[in-house]
Amino acid sequence: MTDLTKTPVPEPQSEPHRAGVGDGIRSWWDGLSRPAQWIVGIPIVVVLALIPVFPPPLLDTPGVSFGGVMALFSMYALIAIGLNVVVGQAGLLDLGYVGFYAVGAYTVGLLTSPNSPWNQTDNWLEPSWAWVACVPIAVALTAVSGLILGTPTLRVRGDYLAIVTLGFGEIVRLMADNLGDLTNGSLGLSKIAYPEVAVSESKPGGVFSPGNLGDTSSWNPFERANSGTWWFWLGLILVIGALLIIGNLERSRVGRAWVAIREDEDAAEIMGVPTFKFKLWAFVIGASVGGLSGAMYAGQVTYVNPKQFDIILSMLFLCAVVLGGSGNKLGVIVGAFLIAYLPMRLQSVQLVSNESTGYLLLALVLAVLLGLWLLWRKRGDTLGVWARRAVIATAIFGVVAGLLLFGSVLLFRAGGAQSLGDLKYLYFGLALVVMMVLRPQGLFPVRQKLLAYGRQVYQAVRKPAELIGAKR
Repeated sequence: MTDLTKTPVPEPQSEPHRAGVGDGIRSWWDGLSRPAQWIVGIPIVVVLALIPVFPPPLLDTPGVSFGGVMALFSMYALIAIGLNVVVGQAGLLDLGYVGFYAVGAYTVGLLTSPNSPWNQTDNWLEPSWAWVACVPIAVALTAVSGLILGTPTLRVRGDYLAIVTLGFGEIVRLMADNLGDLTNGSLGLSKIAYPEVAVSESKPGGVFSPGNLGDTSSWNPFERANSGTWWFWLGLILVIGALLIIGNLERSRVGRAWVAIREDEDAAEIMGVPTFKFKLWAFVIGASVGGLSGAMYAGQVTYVNPKQFDIILSMLFLCAVVLGGSGNKLGVIVGAFLIAYLPMRLQSVQLVSNESTGYLLLALVLAVLLGLWLLWRKRGDTLGVWARRAVIATAIFGVVAGLLLFGSVLLFRAGGAQSLGDLKYLYFGLALVVMMVLRPQGLFPVRQKLLAYGRQVYQAVRKPAELIGAKR
């Protein structure tokens, strides 16, 4: 008989660690102390604040104010942070988040617009600070609306919750359209108040006024900044405040309860977590952040109507969270930037400039599709997983591009060619399909880590590991 006890057993070889693109930066950032993070982060925020004033040529948006685009980005970033609390951290699928956005915007409009029967600018609201006074009211009313919606509906889960929230978003829009005596119906509310700050002869409405176009000949950032840039600076301050508050909530008992509910609600409830209470917390906090963004939007454009809050906008908000990385606060901000910036950047780019170019591009797309088909037929079995996925994704984009080019060539009109900015729903939808196939966790996936005393544990483990590496 063979003595199995003397047979040497080979030691298991550990697979090499494959770090992601941003893992090195993430590890370096996590290793910094809190004061060091502030020292590094403040210059980054300052550079980000100066970008709208001195936009790089490749980043600038021709034909559209870059400051206005960045202001829209700051509002979308607030929305993405609030929706990330609901979807990314608590795991609740909310398809009607645009309803909270509309509640915040209409609250400011109803209290400050001369078209509203509830206009209070002639009573207890001074026009110069009416918008500032209405912002906390808008946040409070939006939080109450989230409480009213969440109390009966958060007892359902999954697809049922998604359907209920989808209905809420449509109900808010239809109410704004049908209550003509209150909201002025489809005509909307105009001349909404905005903060009148730094009023002067050159800026009679202040720096936040839509009439502030900025002085591009000046090198003073405050003189050069237009109204969109000032709204972006205000939004940047609000985004930083929201990140600090929600980040502290993540590291508290509330954040740990959200993670437990997201991973397995039944297990969390069995372990004693009051799931309904914490889901309601997430819903109310997310709603209040959405209301804050809606109040900013109403103040910047000074006009709201029901068409601005359709359900497709709610899908774009959810797209920002999914593309950036559900559960990652900084990732969803990147997703919000893509949603706000790309359509404006591509607005001046025509799909086809002339018919001959259209036919040439169409032939090129057909050649690429033919090459991909031959590659798949002859070498498809030998391709790796990622190569096969890349071929499939390229084929999908090629088919869609070919159809668009074919339609544009057939219906081409000089001077009226279709803009790529008008196709935002198409390419964001395709991006979601490709993301679900190649990287379902998003561009910047969330990393599971200790929520309580995580930094202290990380630093305590890192120091012995560095000492061992130094000895080797």
